[in-house]
Amino acid sequence: MTETQKYEDMLIQSEFENLIQLCRNNTNEEGIVLIKKAFDIANEAHRGIKRRSGVPYILHPIAVAKIVVQEIGLGYISVCAALMHDVVEDNQNFTIDLVESIFGKKISGIVDGLTKIAAFTDKEKSEQAENFKRILLTINDDIRVIMIKIADRLHNMRTLGSMPIEKQQKISNETLLLYAPIAYRIGFFKIKTELEDLSLQYLSPKEFKEIDEKIKATEAGRQNFFDRFIEPIEKKLKESNIKFNTSARTKSVYSVWNKMLTQSVNFEEIYDLFAVRIIFEPTDLVPERTECWHIYSIITEIYQSKTERLRDWLRTPKTNGYEALHCTVMAFGVWVEVQIRTKRMDEIAERGFAAHWSYKDDTAPEEELDNWLSKIRDVLINPEINTVEYLDQFRLNMYSSEITLFTPKGDDIRLPKGATVIDFAYSIHSQIGDKAIGAKVNHRLVPLSYTLNYGDQVEVLTAENSKPKREWLDYAKLPRTKVQIKTALKAEVQGHIEHGKEMVMQKLAQFNIEPQARVFTKLCAAYGVATKRELYSKAGSGIIQLDDFEKHLKENPPQKSAIYWGFSLIKKIIPGNKKNLKENNPTETDTKEPFLLKETVEKKLTYETANCCNPIPGDNIIGFKNEDGKVVVHRQECPEAQKLATQRGNNIIKVKWTTHKIESFLAFIIMRGIDRIGILNDIIKIITGEMNVNMRKLNVESHDGIFEGTIELYVHSIEDLENLIKKISSVKGMENVRRLQKFEI
Repeated sequence: MTETQKYEDMLIQSEFENLIQLCRNNTNEEGIVLIKKAFDIANEAHRGIKRRSGVPYILHPIAVAKIVVQEIGLGYISVCAALMHDVVEDNQNFTIDLVESIFGKKISGIVDGLTKIAAFTDKEKSEQAENFKRILLTINDDIRVIMIKIADRLHNMRTLGSMPIEKQQKISNETLLLYAPIAYRIGFFKIKTELEDLSLQYLSPKEFKEIDEKIKATEAGRQNFFDRFIEPIEKKLKESNIKFNTSARTKSVYSVWNKMLTQSVNFEEIYDLFAVRIIFEPTDLVPERTECWHIYSIITEIYQSKTERLRDWLRTPKTNGYEALHCTVMAFGVWVEVQIRTKRMDEIAERGFAAHWSYKDDTAPEEELDNWLSKIRDVLINPEINTVEYLDQFRLNMYSSEITLFTPKGDDIRLPKGATVIDFAYSIHSQIGDKAIGAKVNHRLVPLSYTLNYGDQVEVLTAENSKPKREWLDYAKLPRTKVQIKTALKAEVQGHIEHGKEMVMQKLAQFNIEPQARVFTKLCAAYGVATKRELYSKAGSGIIQLDDFEKHLKENPPQKSAIYWGFSLIKKIIPGNKKNLKENNPTETDTKEPFLLKETVEKKLTYETANCCNPIPGDNIIGFKNEDGKVVVHRQECPEAQKLATQRGNNIIKVKWTTHKIESFLAFIIMRGIDRIGILNDIIKIITGEMNVNMRKLNVESHDGIFEGTIELYVHSIEDLENLIKKISSVKGMENVRRLQKFEI
């Protein structure tokens, strides 16, 4: 045995012993024996295999198991499954049946779920989106499957630095779009935050570093403010004999970056950079909810409350189990959010549904989670669903705030913020949705497209003869509603087809005509339809009248199918020669080396910039190779790029900017300031005079003494743009100047 092997064996043993120590806090000796057995199997299955970083592979499942027990709080069953989560996939000698014979059905079932997720691919569809769909179908069997999968993804993200850049981008996009939202919905707020920050670190490293440094630089000032703010509150809490801890929770880097992007503000303009958290130990004599409100009253005696920002998640917890009382108060000229919760609530806030098991029996049903998983499963098993479309909607719904609505009888129904009347109708029952014609919201008549607000009382109005309409798809905001509407529409179309077929067959029988292919060719041409199915559908719905049926059959001679001619034409145009196809490919890329984004001697670009985000040299970018081989470049934060990374992750290629001296790139600037005579002239002098930049468009307006404007101009690089913004910012009266993203317009 070499020295390296001895060192690796010692490292593996040390890490495993550390895992055992972590497990002893909540595992009996029988569980420890099973964990050791699981480790022995995993160690044998992965023997000699290394990760890309060069470390023994077995260290990965050990790390995942540590996350499972230490950061999520699961027990020995989950630890065993985590240790063996890659065993069946990586080693053919270890089957699910073998795992079941050693560990029983519960552990083998979880390992099987994890193996199915890892093995699932469909090259004809979006691989990541379909994998995501597979994950959600699996978690209804045992929620621990997805919990362990999230732990697996967290460790992979923590060790992503050893992967090539294109893999980092693909995995980070997938994490941001899939795993972080699921972690949030299950209640793993801490893990969700880390997944987002790690993803941003690889997708936009420059922005991540800048925001991280600014947060650290302002830490001392925030601490001084917090000390001043909390001092009188702590004094009153101690006088009330309440045992508590206080802290200031700073926004994550990703959260700050996302707010800057979505609200078009600079770092300095984000005023809710931190929230104050009060965590207390409840007494047996006073209910938790009552004590939370008591603490609220203490705070609002000291500081003025902003009542419209009061959030009561005590009576109605969030779907992910989150319970707390949030209030916003004015202190020293700044609005401050205060979060009030017990130790139990705090643990659930950090560890989500896993934390419930510390306070409930193993048999206690997690009703809210079961309801959520059931809804997801209902949607996913529908064969008509567009996975990528659902993925977009899912992510929006995961992060959107919830609103509580009420039926006329007072039953509460929770839907994502932005839900409409038609969403509400279908959330009650599909039959209510199918027959809906409108609603009364707070006793006022509103249409199906009406957007609901927190606390609305909703009475859905129905009619027996009402049927779903295609425009309802525009009203619906929830993916489940859209699927139910599509299902109803499809059923109606199928009814038209069957009725139309019966009508056509009766007509053919009436004239003693056999239903042959040439007959339907004549009929389709006569009635202006493409297929026999369309003929049936339009006849059944009354769009086509069959009164002149016989006349059409006699007058229209059979013609060659357009499909036949199209096929012949294709054969003539495209010879079956792979060499020719390859020669016609405009761009050949080597995915091992970065594809250089450069100008050619003919003053042309070797790539395309995406119109949706207009990247310029120096931007953080991601490259995709399209069907004709052309490389298309997007900005990392471009929503379209994130969607493409999810749909076509395997098309991501490593790209690298080179210096561009000839080609100019379109950029957008937005500016705001105090209006004065000559301000526009000063700006134009800087752009065209000092910086020698070519403007394409200038739009300005002044109102109430405020000057606002946008400029479209051409630059060679991000450095040119930043220098220009810096120069314009120095103009007297300018308050804010920044780059405007194309996808913001």
